Amino acid sequence: MLDNSVLPREVLRHGAYVCVRLAEGADARAVAGAAVPALAEKLGLANEFDPTGGPPAQSIAFLRRHGAAESAIADDGLTHADAVVHVAAPTAQPVSDFCAEATRLLGDAVRLRVIGGVVRPRTYTGAAMNNFAYAHQVVQQSGHLMPNAYLIPMSKTAAWWAKDWMERHTYFLPRYDDEGRMRSEGHALASAAGIACLLRRTYKYPTEPAPEGAYDFVTYFECADADVPTFHQVCASLRDVARNPEWSFVREGPTWHGRRVATWADLWSRRAIPRE
Repeated sequence: MLDNSVLPREVLRHGAYVCVRLAEGADARAVAGAAVPALAEKLGLANEFDPTGGPPAQSIAFLRRHGAAESAIADDGLTHADAVVHVAAPTAQPVSDFCAEATRLLGDAVRLRVIGGVVRPRTYTGAAMNNFAYAHQVVQQSGHLMPNAYLIPMSKTAAWWAKDWMERHTYFLPRYDDEGRMRSEGHALASAAGIACLLRRTYKYPTEPAPEGAYDFVTYFECADADVPTFHQVCASLRDVARNPEWSFVREGPTWHGRRVATWADLWSRRAIPRE
């Protein structure tokens, strides 16, 4: 069958990135003193900054702005965010409760933009691809070791969603001509340099395609300072449609670059946050 009924629909995890921008004239010290840590504790959200015993089942992370670059989809709420708070859980309730209560706690002092989605079982990953791309992938490490965080939401074009799932699958693999020469690398090889050093997390919108104004995918990366060039190399390779024809169907939102910090208060401890 070529229709989407064969694709996995189970939801493994829910997550959201709460993009926070100080309102004009707002007091950063007052925002730093908001009861966000108490809210996280109440909801059972464990800090991702220094995980012990693997990633927390229910988690929260604090990302302080380092910079941002705009792309095809304008999104001022992300582009100009001073901080991003990530929350995740196996069920939707803790995530939605955090977003609603944080909105109430912070009030008019900030402008909030929430983007996120769900994690589903991998769609196109057989045993060989699992061993190639996932068996040795980077797991989350301390924020001291991997301080860089990149958030890149994106959507696919209508032409992509008009394809059946088997055709879409072919774009993730290399393509060869009749003589066995590789014509293009495809997504898997174009991104291979990042397997050993980039943590990657992807949320999908609960329905495909996402409605107007929402993203199909929200991708997130973490890496060490030494691996920042590799991150940019991988992004450049994926965006090269000669190497990766899939990207001709992609429209990206802003690339937001943050630094992982340990606490909510650390987000606002100094106001040397660049704004474009």
